[in-house]
Amino acid sequence: MKRPSHKFDSVVIMSRLRSLHLLMGLVFVYFFLMTTQFPVLFRFLENYNEPPIRFITEKPRLEKPTRILSRLDLRVRHSDNSSIYKTAMQAWVLGSELWSKLEVYPGGAHKAVGPGNETASFRCPEKISMTAAEFKGAVGLPCGLTIGSHMTVVGQPRRAHNEKEPSISLGKDVMVSQFMVELRREKVVRGEEAARFLHFNPRIKGDWSEKPVIEMNHCFRGQWGAAVRCEGWRSSLAEETVDGQVKCEKWIRDHANHFEESKASLWLDRLMGRRKKIDLDWPYPFLEEKFFVLTITAGLEGYHISVNGRHITSFAYRNGFDLEDAMILHVYGDVDVHSAFAASLPTSHPSVAPERHLEMSDEWKARTLPNELVDLFIGVISAGDHFAERMAARKSWMQHNLVKSSVVVVRFFVALHERETINVELRKEAEFFGDIIIVPYLDNYELVVLKTLAICEYGVNMLTTKYIMKCDDDTFVRVDAVIEEARRVNSEKSLYAGKMNYYHTPLRSGKWAVTYEEWPDEIYPPYADGPGYIVSSDIARFIVREFQKNRLRLFKMEDVSMGMWVEKFNSSRPVEYLHNSHFEQAGCVDDYYTAHYQSPKQLICLWEKLQREGKAICCNL
Repeated sequence: MKRPSHKFDSVVIMSRLRSLHLLMGLVFVYFFLMTTQFPVLFRFLENYNEPPIRFITEKPRLEKPTRILSRLDLRVRHSDNSSIYKTAMQAWVLGSELWSKLEVYPGGAHKAVGPGNETASFRCPEKISMTAAEFKGAVGLPCGLTIGSHMTVVGQPRRAHNEKEPSISLGKDVMVSQFMVELRREKVVRGEEAARFLHFNPRIKGDWSEKPVIEMNHCFRGQWGAAVRCEGWRSSLAEETVDGQVKCEKWIRDHANHFEESKASLWLDRLMGRRKKIDLDWPYPFLEEKFFVLTITAGLEGYHISVNGRHITSFAYRNGFDLEDAMILHVYGDVDVHSAFAASLPTSHPSVAPERHLEMSDEWKARTLPNELVDLFIGVISAGDHFAERMAARKSWMQHNLVKSSVVVVRFFVALHERETINVELRKEAEFFGDIIIVPYLDNYELVVLKTLAICEYGVNMLTTKYIMKCDDDTFVRVDAVIEEARRVNSEKSLYAGKMNYYHTPLRSGKWAVTYEEWPDEIYPPYADGPGYIVSSDIARFIVREFQKNRLRLFKMEDVSMGMWVEKFNSSRPVEYLHNSHFEQAGCVDDYYTAHYQSPKQLICLWEKLQREGKAICCNL
């Protein structure tokens, strides 16, 4: 057998070398394109096909442009004919008009407020008096109250009348004489029920006990608290007092002059020769068609009510407000008011003199938005005239190191107010602090859901974040605890965390009433309480896209809306529902993650306690 020639071997070797060189060149070109050109092409295609909602891998720029107006646009939802959308469109049109007026406002530089450098703002009167002709059911207190403020009403209860209200009469022939004296807050937004910080209700006739009583309570955010009921017995010594005063004083309960002590104890005292302390026995302080002089005084711990110079009751302050929030004295019911007087009143209030409550210092300014990934974005829902609430948040939990280092980013989301002066001050505040996003619609209580949508839109389009949190401006947030709670779930999973409600049924009457047309089902989907909850960014991204594609249903209860949207997302991708009662809904509990219904002073107090004690301890001011 002949061997191949050497010439043929050399040709084969040269051919293999050329193939190897060509293969090496292709490999070099492949790695060059993969490391330099293809990522740019892929990012271009991603930007072309999808909205700019993604994780950023580029090196951070020096800063991002600041914006104060939300990009949320209701005009993308043409086919929605629901009542809430119609209301939203009307509010959006009115808000657009209000914003157009703000755009032509010249603005101006801010000056720090301090001694000798106060602006010439509106000054509230220190005292107010009204005659019967001037009194129209209420006394306006433009700057609220302060410790030592007192209000006096001279009135005359009317004769009892036959009650026709079924819920009171219960089908019986009932004679009723009662009236109410309330300290209220002005309505912050349209559709919101005014908060009642003191509800003083003497029932001369018509109470279910068939005896004269006095009932006191408060109502905040549509929720009535625990009533204090005085029935003629003096409060026990074991019960806590208010500034050293008992909550209920004693009066004669009937014409037989019966006392709370038993006959046995009375005879025992006589036999043993004990000296009985002599108490004056006073009648019930209100009588039909008899004049009275009622005075309410704001103390350190609560309100104190006296009638005809005698202390009758005291009512401890409840959480969620400051004295300056009580801006209306309202009197109504079976009573004729002959005069009213208020004195020792404060002369300034955030809603009429915000420059006295906002500290225009660079120390409280927000940092510019980072380009790198942040762990958490917190959107805080606020009202236009809540200047004091926002300032307290800036000076308390927003001073956490995680916020100061931009690991956590916080922004307030505010709609426009009916009063143009408040909108002007709001815009100044937004431009100075850089932490306010204005959603351009006229604020309405049933449209809070629009602010939640704006939070999602901002979180996915302006930031690269793992989680988005929604809370209220009267909520204190333990930022580190919230992040740790979110990290309990694998970062690859979709998350919905908060104080969860399961199998809640819609109310068909009352403030939170929902018609069958609005919600035909018998239960709501699982949802987290509104004062504080977390969703992962993929859920927020889904919500924004569904809204842009006109496939997102709006509902007037924003927390239920979020539960409804998460349930829809959950139908295609599993969601981890994480329940934790430390996201407190109705106040504050020690070791909280969030504390709700906290006044500006309480926000500061919670922060100081957290810094001093190193533990989450509630403040009972």
